[in-house]
Amino acid sequence: MTTSTRGATKAPAVLVLEDGRMFRGRAYGAVGVTFGEAVFSTGMTGYQETLTDPSYHRQVVVMTAPHVGNTGVNDEDPESKRIWVAGYVVRDPARVPSNWRSRRSLDEELAGQGVVGISGIDTRALTRHLRERGAMRVGIFSGNALPDEGTMLTEVRQAPEMKGADLSTEVATKEPYVVPAIGTKKFTVAAVDLGIKGMTPHRMAERGIEVHVLPATATVEDVYAVQPDGVFFSNGPGDPATAGHPVSVMRAVLERGTPLFGICFGNQILGRALGFGTYKLKYGHRGINQPVQDRTTGKVEVTAHNHGFAVDAPLDKVSETPYGRAEVSHVCLNDQVVEGLQLLDKPAFSVQYHPEAAAGPHDAAYLFDRFVSLMEGQRA
Repeated sequence: MTTSTRGATKAPAVLVLEDGRMFRGRAYGAVGVTFGEAVFSTGMTGYQETLTDPSYHRQVVVMTAPHVGNTGVNDEDPESKRIWVAGYVVRDPARVPSNWRSRRSLDEELAGQGVVGISGIDTRALTRHLRERGAMRVGIFSGNALPDEGTMLTEVRQAPEMKGADLSTEVATKEPYVVPAIGTKKFTVAAVDLGIKGMTPHRMAERGIEVHVLPATATVEDVYAVQPDGVFFSNGPGDPATAGHPVSVMRAVLERGTPLFGICFGNQILGRALGFGTYKLKYGHRGINQPVQDRTTGKVEVTAHNHGFAVDAPLDKVSETPYGRAEVSHVCLNDQVVEGLQLLDKPAFSVQYHPEAAAGPHDAAYLFDRFVSLMEGQRA
């Protein structure tokens, strides 16, 4: 990605999809060139959480909500230390942000971090195109001297695809760190960082858990060196088919019977560890308004999602795995995609969505309590 500083926000910009469709607008954020996978997010708010989610690494995010940036950028809501999206696409960016917590405009934040964006295009038409054709490679080109259309399309088609991408080590911590329990410490959890968000260990800390966040390359020995009461596998970017190392670590945890909880990428890792396959969704689930049914209770939750891959597990039966019986615990009501797994003979479960880091709603926060219950049961 090449960028220049903000200041040419009136500069022309072009969004080029790998199938040849193009949208012309104006630069937003940094001016330059960027490539990634075009995906759309259906949330009407929470853009800071989206931008700073490591799961969006190497993705160009199209916001379906027309007005973005109204509340500016604050220093409290980011989920990591930087913006991870490869590019940003909005229809009508706010000209003047207005919120008591705002410290700067979204445009300024994008430019300051070198994130190339485009504004003023028909994001509804672009979203419909991606729904019909599927997520695909895309490039954003901005500046006063743009390449010709043929050159831009060639460059987009030369960009790497998301399928087969191994990205978790690119976004995970390089060194272990500890998030202390809030109040009385009750449990210790080893959290394998595959692209973890800041709110994840915080949600556990609120429940008296001391969280040891470990790099994606952590070994089984590293996990058990912290003497964990439970093990957590986080969200993260990339194709789960490439995640051989986390799968092997999770299998070792399952063999020992330590309580285990996985979110998003962690759900796909559990699926692979149990012997299920994974596949790439046509355009994925992204946003904060996806309906999911918890099949263990029958309750329907409105949930936050960011995943382009899913687990291929049967919805209508209990499966036999090397670690006992397993079943699908959660399912998306829009398209029947698997949104959660649980083992019936060992203390392990996972969900495909994000219960911990959304602008709202917070229907799924109980899943951290479920993890605590597993650790309490094991200790008893």
